[in-house]
Amino acid sequence: MPSERPETFISVDVETAGPTPAEYSMLSIGACLVSDPHSGFYAELKPLSDAVVESSLAVSGLSMETLAEEGLTPQDAMRQFEDWIRLVTPEGSVPVFVAFNAVFDWMFVDTYFHRFLKRNPFGHSALDMKAYYMGMAGGSWAGTSMRVLSPLYLAGRHLSHNALGDARDQAELFRQVQAEAAARRGSA
Repeated sequence: MPSERPETFISVDVETAGPTPAEYSMLSIGACLVSDPHSGFYAELKPLSDAVVESSLAVSGLSMETLAEEGLTPQDAMRQFEDWIRLVTPEGSVPVFVAFNAVFDWMFVDTYFHRFLKRNPFGHSALDMKAYYMGMAGGSWAGTSMRVLSPLYLAGRHLSHNALGDARDQAELFRQVQAEAAARRGSA
């Protein structure tokens, strides 16, 4: 069995101009330590193109025009994010990307890290909170939606669609699900 290194769980959320990084821009990124959500990172990025799905902007409330003027360049944003990850990850520990529906957030973050920095400090993996919950509780994939989990773990609170706010709410949800999983293992 390989020796295990300590892990630092980092909750990550993104807001985007559309469903895929091949055609649409990442507009904001938020992250926080799962163990300390007050330790957070947030950046708004200049769009790479004008391509947009209007419903994506409606959800986030972000403006393509404002971001084009005031957002960070993607390279600066990803460099600052990488610096923050290094700052909050203790030496000898491995940063672990954690997200609610990680496949969506991961594809944007991984694409941007590789496109602009030629590396990803998270490596080649992400932990999906929905899959973690499904494995812990059983049930169906539909039973892992935020509509189902928010009343159980977030007092029914809806996500704000601010990337940092959502990362913090998702960190709270993940801590509670981890604690429940540990309690179930302890009673088994």
